[in-house]
Amino acid sequence: MMIRRWTILVLALMLGSVSAVAGQDEPSREDEEKSVEQEGLPLATGRRVQATLTEGSWLSVDVSPDGGTLVFDLLGDLYTMPILGGVPTPLTQGMAFDGQPRFSPDGERVVYTSDRDGGENVWIISLDKSDTVQVTTGKDASYQSPEWTPDGDYVLATKRPPGAGKIWMYHVDGGSGVEVTKNEDDGIRSTGAAFGQDERFIWYAERTGSWEYNSDMSDYQLKVYDRETGETFSRSNRYGGAVRPTLSPDGRWLVYATRHVAQTALRLRDLTNGEERWLAHPVQRDDQESRASRDAYPGMSFTPDSREVMVTYGGGIWRVPVDGSEPTEVRFTADVDIPIGPSVDFDYPVDDGPTFFAKQIRDAVPSPDGSRLAFTVLSELYVMDYPDGSPTRLAGDVDAMQHHPTWSPDGEWIAFSAWRDDTQGHLYRVRSSGRGDAEQLTETAGLYGTPKWSPDGERILVVRGSGRAYEEAIERGSPTEPQDLVWVPAAGGPTTLVTPMGS
Repeated sequence: MMIRRWTILVLALMLGSVSAVAGQDEPSREDEEKSVEQEGLPLATGRRVQATLTEGSWLSVDVSPDGGTLVFDLLGDLYTMPILGGVPTPLTQGMAFDGQPRFSPDGERVVYTSDRDGGENVWIISLDKSDTVQVTTGKDASYQSPEWTPDGDYVLATKRPPGAGKIWMYHVDGGSGVEVTKNEDDGIRSTGAAFGQDERFIWYAERTGSWEYNSDMSDYQLKVYDRETGETFSRSNRYGGAVRPTLSPDGRWLVYATRHVAQTALRLRDLTNGEERWLAHPVQRDDQESRASRDAYPGMSFTPDSREVMVTYGGGIWRVPVDGSEPTEVRFTADVDIPIGPSVDFDYPVDDGPTFFAKQIRDAVPSPDGSRLAFTVLSELYVMDYPDGSPTRLAGDVDAMQHHPTWSPDGEWIAFSAWRDDTQGHLYRVRSSGRGDAEQLTETAGLYGTPKWSPDGERILVVRGSGRAYEEAIERGSPTEPQDLVWVPAAGGPTTLVTPMGS
C-alpha cells in the first residue's frame, strides 16, 4: 500500500498546482504512534508530505442529497466541501488509501473503499466522524465503486475475485454478501453499479475478457440488471466502449464515459427517447485498456435537481449543465498532509568494474564430438573447450546481434543467425577455430532463426520470417505473420522453400 500511495502522490504533485510544499522532516514519536493507532496498520510513519493543492488527478466526486456538499477523494484521503468550492475539510486522513466515496441516501454517511486494515475493503463513515464501520472483511479480495441501494440498507460493490470482478451486495450491518451479477464466465467483469429513479434496475458496465493493449475499444458496454426477474439487458453497443453509468434523480438522463478517437468524452442520453449528444469533450482519460483497478472512469454525480453533472477532468471539479451551456469550475484549495511509510532503502554492491560475470548464457550447443561448446552471451557468439576451457569470441566482424549457433557435422563450422534493426537479419557461418572472418550465407534480408545443418553438411535448414513483420510486431519476438522453412547452401546462395509454417 505504501508504494501505491507514494506513486500516486508523486504523480499528483507533478500534475497538480502546488503552492507550498514543506514539512518532510522526520516525525516525532508522538506522530508515529498516532498514525499507527489511527489506521491500525503495522507501518510507522517515515516522513510526511504537506502541500496546498488546487488540482488533482482521478478524483471521484459525489453530491449530497440536499445538494449543498461535495465529497471527493484526493491522494488517498476523503474531503467534503461546499458545492460552490472553497477549502475542503478532511473526512479521513492517515496512511490508509481511501477513495471512491458516495453519500448515503439520508446524507449522513459516506461509503468508500480503504485498505486501512491491510486489505482493500468497503467502509462506511458518518459525516460527523462519530462512527466508522467496516462492511467487508478479508485480505484476499479487493473492492471498487461502492454504491448505496436507494433504501440505504445495502451497499453494492465490485469484488475481485471471483474472476475479473462481479458486483456483490452487502448489508450495512455486515455479513457475507450476495453475488448480484452472476456469470459462469469468470472473464466477464461487472463494475460501476448505479441506480436511477427506478430502484428496480441496477446499471453497470460490463467487460468481456481481460485487459489488453490496443483493444478494439468495444470491450466495455452498459448493462442493466432487473432485481425482480434476475434478467440482464444490454443498454449500449458503442464503438469506444461505455463505462461509469450515472443517472439523474428525475429518471430522464444517463451520462457515461466513452472513447472518441484518441480522447475520452462524456455522452448524455435522454432516456425518454434514446437521443444522445456530447456532454463534455475531452475529459479525464479513461482506463479501459488497463486493469481499471479504480474503475474505468472516476465517479461522478448529478445534482439533486438533475440539471448539472459534477465531474472531474483537467485536474479540477466541474459543474456541467445538461442543457449544453458552459461548465463552471468548482475551485478548491486543499491542505494535504500525507504520512509516508518507512523508506524501502537497502545497501547492496553494484559491480562497475571493467569485467563482470555473465549471468545469462543463451543458445548453448555442444560440438558433434562433445568436446566444445558454442553459445551466445550479450548477443555475441563464443566457443570454448568443454567443460574447463576459456571462451573465445567468434564473428567479431559481424556488427549485429548473434543467436542460434549450430555446428556443421564435421565440427569445422558454426552457422548462426544475426539481426540489425537498420538492415534486418541474415544467416552467417564462421570457422569454429576462429580463423578468418564470418561469411554471409543468405542473399535476402529477413528474420532467420534456429538453423540446423543437414547430416551431409551440404545444406542448412533455417526458419525465415518477414523482417518487416518482426519490426512492426507489438511484442518483439512475436511476428504476426506466418514464417517459412527454407534451406540455403552451406557455402551460401539463394534460399529454397521447403514448406510454409504456421496455421
